[in-house]
Amino acid sequence: MPSTFSNCTVVDHPLVQHKLTLMRRRETSTASFRALLREISMLLAYEATRDMKLRDETIHTPLCEMQAPLLDGKKVVLVAVLRAGLGILDGMLELIPSARVGHVGLYRDPATLQPVEYYYKVPEQLEDRSVIVCDPMLATGNSAIAALDRIKQSRPGSLRFVCLLACPEGLANLAKHHPDVQVVTAAIDERLNDHGYIVPGLGDAGDRLFGTK
Repeated sequence: MPSTFSNCTVVDHPLVQHKLTLMRRRETSTASFRALLREISMLLAYEATRDMKLRDETIHTPLCEMQAPLLDGKKVVLVAVLRAGLGILDGMLELIPSARVGHVGLYRDPATLQPVEYYYKVPEQLEDRSVIVCDPMLATGNSAIAALDRIKQSRPGSLRFVCLLACPEGLANLAKHHPDVQVVTAAIDERLNDHGYIVPGLGDAGDRLFGTK
């Protein structure tokens, strides 16, 4: 459903909200967190791909010939923001196994909260391709903006950003720099704290996904 932010769609399906609550619990294990993120990502992918173009093709069912819809155009490109974006990527690939995949390596400087790029590898020729950028948390929005800046240099056909959680500060920042990019998320939380974490949030998504803390 649309949110109060024009650049954001919140997927409020009961299954998404139930699984998100399980992920928020501090006692949720790494294995469960990982499985839940994959499951939610598949559901978010339905919304993120809602406007994909279709074409009709003549096929033969066991009973007759018919015109049936198939995806039109070049394959989708999924771009994961390392490292936590890999959790969303896995779930989306379950739904779109033929998608091409890119990776953007960014870490947040703890002093400035600004992103620092250390890796960038995406498929060539993004023109006419739908590109979906994946990162669990849209907190300050700085990492998302940096990733989108880089990808836009390749002139993609369309761009979307999929995250598990967003906050008002991050959405406003992203809309300021990339007003044309729609965000698909499971929830918009209250705020950022002084350390740049989403509150109430679910902690550090990368650490919880990979069991590094």
